[in-house]
Amino acid sequence: MTAAPVRRRGRILLSSPDVGGREQELVAEAIASGWIAPLGPMVDAFEQRIAERCGRAHAVALSSGTAALHLALLELGARPGRAVIVPTMTFIATANAVVYTGAEPVFVDCDPETGILSPALLEEALAALQAEGTTVAAVVPVDLLGRCADYPVLDGICARYGVPVVSDAAEALGSSWRGRPAGSSGVMAALSFNGNKIMTTSGGGMLLTDDAATAQRIRYLSTQARQPAVHYEHTEVGYNYRLSNVLAALGLAQLERLDEMIGRRRALREHYAALVDGVPGVRVFQREGDAGDNCWLTALLVDPAEAGWSVDDLRGALDLADIESRPLWNPMHRQPVFTGARGHLDGSADRLFATGLTLPSGSSLSADQVDDVLETMGAFLEQRR
Repeated sequence: MTAAPVRRRGRILLSSPDVGGREQELVAEAIASGWIAPLGPMVDAFEQRIAERCGRAHAVALSSGTAALHLALLELGARPGRAVIVPTMTFIATANAVVYTGAEPVFVDCDPETGILSPALLEEALAALQAEGTTVAAVVPVDLLGRCADYPVLDGICARYGVPVVSDAAEALGSSWRGRPAGSSGVMAALSFNGNKIMTTSGGGMLLTDDAATAQRIRYLSTQARQPAVHYEHTEVGYNYRLSNVLAALGLAQLERLDEMIGRRRALREHYAALVDGVPGVRVFQREGDAGDNCWLTALLVDPAEAGWSVDDLRGALDLADIESRPLWNPMHRQPVFTGARGHLDGSADRLFATGLTLPSGSSLSADQVDDVLETMGAFLEQRR
């Protein structure tokens, strides 16, 4: 039996922020400029460059990706008495944004190979809601773990029912699908710059659109819906959702390094793929067709009947070695907060949750840390062979 390697440093995390000298330089520049409070030249530049990267006419920098989804859904008329379709295989922020508007989230299952919203079940859900007379304010596909949804297919389905699409591209900045960059699809799209994302502004997000009036409206709502008066005057409820100039400086530096960081995550995925190549019942999730993915998180799928062990066994071994790993997203229809919610489900998300395990994928991992993870996994596989 092969012993696991001895840890040489602190806990190895899934996706830590990757920051360095350039980030310090631009943040210091923002502070020295005096633009400390929200908005300023760094915000303007960050919006422009993200819009260019994503092939959009307009971008609005916000406090989170959740804020972007919330405002997008409000603009599309999500409110009590209406429904919004979201994948059940997603992080809860997608569904929470629906609840913030008062609309009902209706959960739809995923393709078992990619984890992306199932076109067949989406059409089933739209037909059922239309038949009962429920207005669907929007469909929100999720670009899961850096894999873009097949928007041409989903857009076509939604167009037949007259329902707009909002792209939740929170996990996919830098990815592409059939030549289209993540964030370029839907009437609006949302990005996230949370601390664990492919690039970070500590916290933050972005709403993308091609419509100038929509961008202007989102800016208005996200700055407390203040009217253009000398005094503070408000005719409707707004939100404190804007990104600060200092955090935008961090984002500008991160954006300069985005392709490099994606390259490091992809190299790590290749290491994992080589490690499990030929191991019965084990494969890298979303491996097929991943040329355009940003490889935000790499996950394994394990068939315990074929492998002779489960993802829980591997997770336990990694945890003993002080290496973080985590199951794929716990589907929304399984969440206690959404008990009783409606869904169109076929068990695919349940199976991915039961058999999937995300592995350390961050671009900030040192060579020694990568070696530690691979050696620990190699020792586990050797023991189980």
